[in-house]
Amino acid sequence: MHSISSRKGIILAGGEGQRLKPLTSAISKQLMPVYDKPMIYYPLTTLMLSGIKDILIITTPKQQNIFKSLLGDGRKWGLKFSYAIQEKPEGIVQAILIGEKFISNNPVAIALGDNLFHGNDFVSILQSANATEKGSTIFAYPVKDPERYGVVEFDKNHKAITIEEKPKNPISQFAVTGLYFYDNSVVKRAKEITYSDRGELEITSLNQMYLKDNLLKVAVLGRGMAWLDTGTFNSLQEASSYIRTLEERQGLKVGCPEEVAWRKGWISDNHLRELAASLTKSGYGEYLLEILERKQRGDKSIS
Repeated sequence: MHSISSRKGIILAGGEGQRLKPLTSAISKQLMPVYDKPMIYYPLTTLMLSGIKDILIITTPKQQNIFKSLLGDGRKWGLKFSYAIQEKPEGIVQAILIGEKFISNNPVAIALGDNLFHGNDFVSILQSANATEKGSTIFAYPVKDPERYGVVEFDKNHKAITIEEKPKNPISQFAVTGLYFYDNSVVKRAKEITYSDRGELEITSLNQMYLKDNLLKVAVLGRGMAWLDTGTFNSLQEASSYIRTLEERQGLKVGCPEEVAWRKGWISDNHLRELAASLTKSGYGEYLLEILERKQRGDKSIS
């Protein structure tokens, strides 16, 4: 039996970012800003909120050192980071093959480096997915352009019955998002997948395997939840505007690893204060000091 904390995490931050060129000619898409943070902070905090502390970051060869200089070994946030290289993007399933030794005998969660999630009940949905030991949990979200995504169809009891990759005539509005929780059988399954017509090891093929074995759970993210895929100029701008509006209105940050680590008790008050000291000029550090002070005053709005 696995404890919840034994699940490992993988962030897929490879790829060429073709749809964001020339921005991505010199820098990885996942290092681009989404308002006041690098894009990778958002999937990172998604995994952290699930309770995952041991994370593999998969990058292109030329970008790996930049990710290392930004994130380090994870210790500053009470985490453990490893790094691996994806020579060329050949599908999300490739991340599982690259991470085989890292995954070892553990269950795993895979987060795409350009997907951003937010919502009131999201943490409890994540923790429930992490606590599920057998099978797989994926997350579906209603969109107006489902033909751009993997699409899941449900029966009247909200049980998934089909998943199709980028269908010309989508059978539902529910897109499969870039976050996947799998049990340890995922490595064996990934090795059975063959390249699609697009030259990729498709994540939809893997999800179809779990579905066929009656081991696929689909968590539907409904109204009041946000899922943003920041792969185009417009969506990158929209995500930044969304985060800015929320943060300005609430006075609380979204996707802040220092804060998540502190709230989870992975780092101490003093350690948070030290992290804040190197960030004060940007206002980001001031926020970290402010949440510390609010906690000391017994302010319930930050809990």
